[in-house]
Amino acid sequence: MYMIPYTNRSNASLMDLFDEFERSVFGENGRRTPVFSTDIKDEGDHYLLQAELPGFQKEDIDLDLKDGVLTISAKHQETNDHNNGNYVCKERRYGSFARSFNLEGIQEENITAAYNNGVLELNLPKKQEILPQSHKIAIQ
Repeated sequence: MYMIPYTNRSNASLMDLFDEFERSVFGENGRRTPVFSTDIKDEGDHYLLQAELPGFQKEDIDLDLKDGVLTISAKHQETNDHNNGNYVCKERRYGSFARSFNLEGIQEENITAAYNNGVLELNLPKKQEILPQSHKIAIQ
């Protein structure tokens, strides 16, 4: 006898129902690219962006900055045992994950990044507001 996990549909959200419909029509391969969760905190002089990327190696993650847009992408490689074995349930996903962020108001040249314990942290320093210079004009 196989034990197959189930979910309680009484608490299902509308998005869960769409996901289920999408799987039934297109299968797992036709699904949209999954995204990862992020938190962005205002730390005064900079923003701290934290992206959850569990299971990735640092080498699997790319940060691309172009035309004021930061794109975080990561790729899971599928192992050969995916098609072999006696899986009853296979929920881990493989493929590409990507998300883009507008960096308006950010000092792009001073962005730093670190990856620890499945969390990517980016320090996004804010551009300093340039106040108009004023000066006195001497009367002759």
